[in-house]
Amino acid sequence: MDAELVRAWGVGWAVSRRKPRPDEHPWGLYIEVGRPDQVGRHVVVDADEPAVRRAAASVRVPYTWLKVPREPQDVARWLPRGWVVDAAESGHLMAVRLRTSNPRAPEGYRALVETAGGVTYVRVFDAAGQFAAKGQLAALGEAGIVDRVVTEEAHRRRGLGAFVMRTLADRAVADGVTLGVLGATDEGRALYETLGWKRHAALAACVYRP
Repeated sequence: MDAELVRAWGVGWAVSRRKPRPDEHPWGLYIEVGRPDQVGRHVVVDADEPAVRRAAASVRVPYTWLKVPREPQDVARWLPRGWVVDAAESGHLMAVRLRTSNPRAPEGYRALVETAGGVTYVRVFDAAGQFAAKGQLAALGEAGIVDRVVTEEAHRRRGLGAFVMRTLADRAVADGVTLGVLGATDEGRALYETLGWKRHAALAACVYRP
């Protein structure tokens, strides 16, 4: 696993979510999230057993998370008491070399594309002006971290997810971004693989619930 890929994902997630710049630790990054269900998250960059153990041992505040680029069952064996691997929040670290494709919105839909603070936002609306899909990308030099790609239930299976991804890629390439990185759910992974994205590692999600 390329540690720089993991690091880019962690930093890009913080930029995308408008969180403070991550703090550096021997095992990786810490991001202050500030939610009741996620006070903060550690991203373990070099994800061997000693690094995971050190990161977990540093945590004293409940609902602090670890994101680890390893299989969840492996990470579970390394965690001290009070930690839980959350299967629903675990996923996949994926990447792709970005290219332009000049996508068109599916018939009956229109897209709004905006960039602010280094983050590009794509929002898709139907003919009645109702929100249908969205996604965003945080640019970090040559890397772009894709985040919050969502299609509303009533608008699924119409190609909107692929359209959002391609639109983000086109804008990113125009801005000098060449590498796309994201953390995917199982469902999202299936979509991204059809667009050429490759899985580089599992992403185990672990939470401290003493």
